[in-house]
Amino acid sequence: MASSQQHTVLPRPTFDAPVKVLIVVSPYYSEIAQGLLDGAKAELEAAGAAYEVVEMPGALEIPTAIGISDRRSNFDGYVALGCVIRGETTHYETVCNDSSRALQMLGLQGLCIGNGILTVENRAQADVRADPAGQNKGGGAAAAALHLIALGRKWAQTSKGIGFKPRGEDTLMAGEADGNNIA
Repeated sequence: MASSQQHTVLPRPTFDAPVKVLIVVSPYYSEIAQGLLDGAKAELEAAGAAYEVVEMPGALEIPTAIGISDRRSNFDGYVALGCVIRGETTHYETVCNDSSRALQMLGLQGLCIGNGILTVENRAQADVRADPAGQNKGGGAAAAALHLIALGRKWAQTSKGIGFKPRGEDTLMAGEADGNNIA
């Protein structure tokens, strides 16, 4: 069982400036969602981060809500929380794959997102993973968002520039070394 396996937990990042996070949760399975939410809130509070919570009907709406929020608000990061339990149809694969893929695409665009959408075979697996005293996947998703925010802030002042480097006096263009200035 996964709960007996050891894994590394990185130290919680620290911040010099305030952090504001949006938690987007689907309460489709309300008890599971509450456990995930409790774990995420505890992790954010321990890091001194401010947060807001919005609810979406299901896992598929979570990435869209994050995308809308990114365009219209000022959050530093996001925590996606929900649960998809395998059913009798292929809808499970669609919801799991599409919600995960959409969150990944948003992340590749630069958003700091911790993915806490559980994808499980049954309710018992979800209960163990959502429990803040158990696997605490909500807290883990919040921690992931915090680590991404910290990384983004670390490199925020570094700019690679776009296109060309400005021409300095000590930089010659082709043809200038022999006196053939290019106009």
